Amino acid sequence: MTVLVLGLIAFLGLHSVRVVAEPWRVRQVAALGPLPWKAVYSLASIAALVLLVWGFSRARANAPVIWTPPHALHYVTAPLVLVSFVLLAAAYVPGTWIKARLGHPMTLGIKTWAFAHLLSAGSLADILLFGSFLAWAVVVFAAARRRDRAAGTPAPPGNLARDTIAAVVGVLVWIAFYLHVHQWLIGVSPG
Repeated sequence: MTVLVLGLIAFLGLHSVRVVAEPWRVRQVAALGPLPWKAVYSLASIAALVLLVWGFSRARANAPVIWTPPHALHYVTAPLVLVSFVLLAAAYVPGTWIKARLGHPMTLGIKTWAFAHLLSAGSLADILLFGSFLAWAVVVFAAARRRDRAAGTPAPPGNLARDTIAAVVGVLVWIAFYLHVHQWLIGVSPG
């Protein structure tokens, strides 16, 4: 469980820099330059993600079960994860109405993904992983919305055709995960 906790601290800590240390981040970007900063940040994020995944896989093997969710909740989890995949896709497709309306679809997608998994997974490792991601996403989303309001960031216009692209990509990736990738990657079939 220790490696999982260290992985969570490293990964979510790195992804909280804009919330807790924005002046430091700005100084680092200025000192290093935008591309070197992104390279260092990306390498640190990958290392933290590897630690997190390794820690979760180790912790899951013998984590105590805190609660056994009713099987019916699996039927709630799947559509919520589908919504999260569409939100994640909308974060990367420029000019979506989803992004214009919601502001930060990736963070909302992570919130939805984490909440969905908390509904259907009840071991201590699951609760630590998904609960941490949910709490982190709530804090980061609120901070990002405050930052947008303070900066007067206008919502760009959205384009429904681009939302269609995001929805199709999100659905296709969700189908792949549901049918094959989740079992292969995580070792658990969502079906």
